[in-house]
Amino acid sequence: MNTQPVAGAPLTVTQRRPPGALVLRPEGELDHDSVGPLREALESAVADPPGRLVVDCAGLDFCDSTGLNLLLRAHAAARQVGLPLLLAGPGPVVARMLQITGADEVLPVHPGVDEALSAAVPPDGEPDGGGEQDGDGDQDGGGSEGGGTGEGEE
Repeated sequence: MNTQPVAGAPLTVTQRRPPGALVLRPEGELDHDSVGPLREALESAVADPPGRLVVDCAGLDFCDSTGLNLLLRAHAAARQVGLPLLLAGPGPVVARMLQITGADEVLPVHPGVDEALSAAVPPDGEPDGGGEQDGDGDQDGGGSEGGGTGEGEE
């Protein structure tokens, strides 16, 4: 039995609509040759925004730079219309790619779809948990310590 993926095999994308959200689940390999179906689904969601958009990555076996670029661009486009875009359940290969590239600091990543659907989303549309926070609750590492004097800052 051949267990090797077929190069250029089509990526499938299923959709489900829990209340106030759209969950997209791409399955297979997300790369230059297969990115079309997910691109179309993301563009459609941004054009007619649900309350939140979750990309369930659990079915992805692989994601190359084209797929990563698509997710980052979709995140930016979604923010422009106030639509939170969250990733859920990436497997080890995709999670490692997100970590190595630093994309996990930009794209909110949750362990599973249920967690992404229940994640708090502040009024600015940026979900809590997008990126690592430092001890004072911000993401830039500067914080409010030192009274804002700028001492020790470059």
